[in-house]
Amino acid sequence: QVQLQESGPGLVKPSQTLSLTCSVSGGSITASYFIWSWIRQPPGKVLEWMGHIGSDGSTYYSPSLKSRTSISRDTSKNQVSLQLSSVTPDDTAVYYCTGGPWGAIGRYWGQGTQVTVSS
Repeated sequence: QVQLQESGPGLVKPSQTLSLTCSVSGGSITASYFIWSWIRQPPGKVLEWMGHIGSDGSTYYSPSLKSRTSISRDTSKNQVSLQLSSVTPDDTAVYYCTGGPWGAIGRYWGQGTQVTVSS
C-alpha cells in the first residue's frame, strides 16, 4: 500500500518561499507511469492542481502558478518536494501530495498539511 506524508512549516511570511516535502512509502517514486502531484485547497474553495512530476523526472505545472512553482524529487529518499515562491495570503491552503498511474493520478493521497501565509 502506497502511503504519502506531507511535511513542512505551517506558517510562512508573505514574499517568502513555501517549501513542502512529500515522503512516499510502499512504492517508488520512479515506478513506471506514476505521476506525483501537488494539489491545494484554499479555505472555502475547490481543489486546485498545482503541478506534477513523472517517474522520469519530467515536470508540468498549472499555467496560473508556473512562474512561482517548482516540483523536484530526491530518489535516494523517495521524496517529492514543492516550492512556491513569492507567497501571499491567497496561498493559504491545505496542501496535498498525491500519486498514481496515468489515468488515476489521484489514487493515493497524503493527509494534507495546512499552510498559512501571514506576517
